[in-house]
Amino acid sequence: MQTSQVAPSLKETPLARPAHRRLGVFVLTVALIIIGAWIVVMPGGLLGHADLVGYAICHRIPERSFFVGGVQLPLCARCSGTYLGALTGFVVMALLGRRRAANLPSPLVLVLLVLFVAVMGLDGANSYLTLFPGAPHLYEPQNWLRLTTGTLEGIALAAVILPVFNQTMWANATDEHSLRNLRELGVAVLAGVAVIVVVLAEPPALLYPLALLSSGTVLWMLTLINSVLATIAARRENYAFGWQDAAPFMVVGLAMTLAELSTIDLGRAYLTRLLGLPF
Repeated sequence: MQTSQVAPSLKETPLARPAHRRLGVFVLTVALIIIGAWIVVMPGGLLGHADLVGYAICHRIPERSFFVGGVQLPLCARCSGTYLGALTGFVVMALLGRRRAANLPSPLVLVLLVLFVAVMGLDGANSYLTLFPGAPHLYEPQNWLRLTTGTLEGIALAAVILPVFNQTMWANATDEHSLRNLRELGVAVLAGVAVIVVVLAEPPALLYPLALLSSGTVLWMLTLINSVLATIAARRENYAFGWQDAAPFMVVGLAMTLAELSTIDLGRAYLTRLLGLPF
């Protein structure tokens, strides 16, 4: 059932004022310049740009990453799982008809998703301890386990981020849970298992799909979050009925994401040279 909230008319919104319209055009122009500059100026082709995304958010330690066709994926095993799992979650929810679901998963499902994140945190902490020789840890970490716990975490993140975005952006968001019950969660988990099997096989033919889908989902998730912030800043919550209405805020959100990632890339590269870090 769709919510009855009606989007404010253009005359009622702050951006309807001439000064605000000019500011909106300026912000959108700057955003497009940032996006174009990132595509053209930043080094590397498709895989190079995927690596730039990974370099900003992931340690990319070779021993803790997968190699497909002899090429290291942009993200480590855990981060690859997280973002491929999130993509899986988004796809499953779309197929279930929850594209505009405005409610968090049902309580029981939400408890399990929190457990997924907790398991990932436990495995991550155990893995982190092994970086220090002699430090006590519960078990020897494995890349397949990093991938698995990351995938479960990614499904959880997608199920939470989607309704937060929907309830902020859309005037016609639906009064539904992003995941209603254990059956739907099971579908998402089974799809995640299929993704895990594919990644573990490391098929050379899937280098580009895996690299671009994982790094692309990083951009997608951060863009969703930043577009929510842009929407709130512009005081246009629940304004959009379609993607044509949401597009300006998504463009600004993408530009914010690329600016953030580029800043982290440059900072990491500087500190790596300054401190002589191994990665």
